[in-house]
Amino acid sequence: MKVIVIGGGPAGMMAAITAAENGHKVTLLEKKERLGRKLLITGKGRCNITSSLPIEEFIQNTPGNGQFLYSCFKNYTNKDVIQFLKEEGLEVKEERGNRIFPVTDKSLDVLECFKNKLKKLNVDTRYNTRVIEIIPKENSLQVKTEKDTFEAEKIILATGGKSYPLTGSTGDGYKLAERLGHTITKIRPSLVPLESYDKNICRSLQGLSLRNVQIELRNKENNKAIYEDFGEMLFTHFGVSGPVILSGSAHLVRLKNIEELLKKRNIVLKIDFKPALSEEKLDDRILRDFAELKNKQFKNSLDKLLPQKLIPIIIEKSKINPEKRVNEITKKERKNFVKLLKNFEIYISNFRPIEEAIITSGGINIKEINPKTMESKIIKGLYFAGEIIDVDSYTGGFNLQIAYSTGYTAGM
Repeated sequence: MKVIVIGGGPAGMMAAITAAENGHKVTLLEKKERLGRKLLITGKGRCNITSSLPIEEFIQNTPGNGQFLYSCFKNYTNKDVIQFLKEEGLEVKEERGNRIFPVTDKSLDVLECFKNKLKKLNVDTRYNTRVIEIIPKENSLQVKTEKDTFEAEKIILATGGKSYPLTGSTGDGYKLAERLGHTITKIRPSLVPLESYDKNICRSLQGLSLRNVQIELRNKENNKAIYEDFGEMLFTHFGVSGPVILSGSAHLVRLKNIEELLKKRNIVLKIDFKPALSEEKLDDRILRDFAELKNKQFKNSLDKLLPQKLIPIIIEKSKINPEKRVNEITKKERKNFVKLLKNFEIYISNFRPIEEAIITSGGINIKEINPKTMESKIIKGLYFAGEIIDVDSYTGGFNLQIAYSTGYTAGM
């Protein structure tokens, strides 16, 4: 059987490999001059291949329609992709947060494994080949590109989303699917940094990375917590970024009326700078520091407690006179200071543009896809894989696993 795979990212490559292993004649069409460009930039160029968590937990880490992926995750697991790389000669290692990386720390080595396998299986790979139309025929599907026309019994559409357009993800696949009668849910950035109304604060803290903080994103309108996390975050000139913020954005983006909530300043980021200490314990710690430094001015007493960059902002927010000696600070002032360190607030104004997002939220409506096979319920012989589908996960290797699992399932 002839199979055409459109898109040479991780989902497309996995789909092509699987279809070829099942004895089909596979042609892989990639609009750029090389395969896997987005794979190369994942994990800051090191490629966070997958997560070591039990595969059952991948659904819990997929706020965007995770349940839809149940069969795909069962069909092809994190252990399967690790085994695939091992067979191609690449060992992996586990790092903080259950993240799996190649031992070489090079995403290029992961890509080479895919490319070598495609070569071994004689997959006909065509570069600089942009698909402009898919035409259903009586017993086949026709694929028109800018140069040629191809025909096949089955087509797998794996063109990615709209994030990182320089890698080739420019939303072409949405248009192709839409012309065939598919619905595209709203396209938004996910796993993306957040902009803040408190720009002056964020600018003065630009570049400050905090490793062990507790964050909470809260909707002030109904006073409900949207997302909580512990880990690393970063202040930027426009707002906030870092792993916990990116994962939080995946929840925010799916919130009903999110644009309205942001406009009305109803989304607040609460940061606990000292999550390991309760308010009482933090108060005790501050009292000990103050006892040691009793004749020092407040502005010179916080070096042990906070990063240097944060001190002026915290002093300003605390409304305690910076010139005041620490032994003159009242109990009430100290208690408010403790509350500030445990509940530092930044108001969120917007998401950064989709071009800066790691992945896309939205895509082919999952109601129009058979979750067991990834086949379209509208066009016989058309399958979907990867980011083009309306599914998205947190950071940590989950989105790449979605690519392998859906690619494998479509390829089957």
